Amino acid sequence: MGCKFQDQGGIYIDDDALIGHNATLCTLNHVQDPARRASMEHAPIHIGKRVWLGANVTVLAGVTIGENAIVAAGAVVTKDVPANAIVGGVPAKVLKMIEPKAR
Repeated sequence: MGCKFQDQGGIYIDDDALIGHNATLCTLNHVQDPARRASMEHAPIHIGKRVWLGANVTVLAGVTIGENAIVAAGAVVTKDVPANAIVGGVPAKVLKMIEPKAR
């Protein structure tokens, strides 16, 4: 509910991903060069299998979130997240690794 997906750069969401309310996925960014700042650059976002994005998460262009990762509510993800990681904060940092249990 209330999610915003800016998909011009491409958004790929694998199976069993959970996306909390008000999540924002941004695949566009302005160019840093002041003379070209009105121009846009785009890069895809990839959300891996069984990822859980908490409420109010922002994921920026070019980020891949690895399988089984959890992104804590309110986090701003500016860099790739490894598989099985729990990340949080602004910018998001690895807080803990998940040890998957055998089924």
